[in-house]
Amino acid sequence: MRAIVCTEAGGPEVLQLREVPLPEPGPGEVRVRVEAAGVNPIDWKTRSGLGPYASFEGRPFTVGWDVAGVVDTAGGVLAVGDPVLGMAEFPSPEGAYAEYVCVPEAQLRPRPEGLSVVEAAALPLAGMTAWQSLIDVGELREGQRVLVHAAAGGVGHLAVQIAKARGAHVIGTASGPKLPLLRELGCDEVVDYRSEAFEKVLEPVDLVYDLVGGETTVRSLDLVAPGGLLICLPTIHAAAALEAAEARGVRASGAYVRAAGGGGLSELLDLHARGLLRILVDRTFPLAQAADAHRYGEAGGTTGKIVLTV
Repeated sequence: MRAIVCTEAGGPEVLQLREVPLPEPGPGEVRVRVEAAGVNPIDWKTRSGLGPYASFEGRPFTVGWDVAGVVDTAGGVLAVGDPVLGMAEFPSPEGAYAEYVCVPEAQLRPRPEGLSVVEAAALPLAGMTAWQSLIDVGELREGQRVLVHAAAGGVGHLAVQIAKARGAHVIGTASGPKLPLLRELGCDEVVDYRSEAFEKVLEPVDLVYDLVGGETTVRSLDLVAPGGLLICLPTIHAAAALEAAEARGVRASGAYVRAAGGGGLSELLDLHARGLLRILVDRTFPLAQAADAHRYGEAGGTTGKIVLTV
C-alpha cells in the first residue's frame, strides 16, 4: 500500500510517499481502507520531533490519527464493507496517512449516511478532544459561562457547539472576519482578539478553554470566576499555564485526548444527527500532498479542519 512515511524529524519535506507492507490487524483490531484522514496540529508537532515522536524510538512512522473509510477485515461487530470513522491508536507509529490502517474496533463508529467521508475524517480527534476537555475535565453544566479561545479552529469550532448544546453561555475569540461564523455556531458573545483586550471587555467566566497558550493563558487567568477552571490544551504550554494559575490561586488543568473506547464520539454523532453540530472543513489535499497540508496548517488561521483524501 501507499503511505506517508517519516524517517526523521524535520519540516514538511520529511513526509515521503512510499510503498509499504499492508498492515495486519492485531487482537481486537480491524483493518480500515482509508478514504480520508484528518490533519491535526499534533501531526505536524510529531513530525517535527515533539509529541509522541520520542516514543517511536527512531523507527519510520506514519502520522495521522483521524480516519474515515471502509472496514477491510471483519471484526466482532463490524463487517467487511461497513463505512466507519474513528481515531486510530494514539500514539502509534502506524497512522492514518495511508491507504490502510489497523484500528481497535472499540474506537470506531458506523458512519451515518448524512455525514460525508471528509466530515467524518475531520471529527474524531478534534471532537473527542473538545468533548473530553469540556465534559469530562471541565464538568460543564447548563448556565455556565464558557470562554473558548481560537473558537473558529479545528477544536474550537466544535467546542463552541458542544458547550452551546449543553446550555452554556458561550463566548468565543477569533479574528474579526471570523466573528460572524462564531455567532452562527452559537456564540452569545464574540471578541476580536486583534482589536480588543478580551480580559478587559468580558465579565468573569466559569470555564476558560484555552486553545492558544502562552500570553493568552496568563491574561485569561483574571477572568476565571471563583470556583472556576482554566483548561489549557496545547501540551507545550500546559506546564507554564498550571504554574501561572497556581501562582494566582486559580484552578487549571491540561488536556490530553484519550482514544481508547472512542470517548465522546457517539455523543458527537448524536449532536450531528440532531442538527446541533456542524463540522467545518477548511481545505482538503490528496494524500500525496501531505507536506502541503502541513505547510498550510502550520501557517495558522485555518477555519475548521484540514483533511487528506485517499
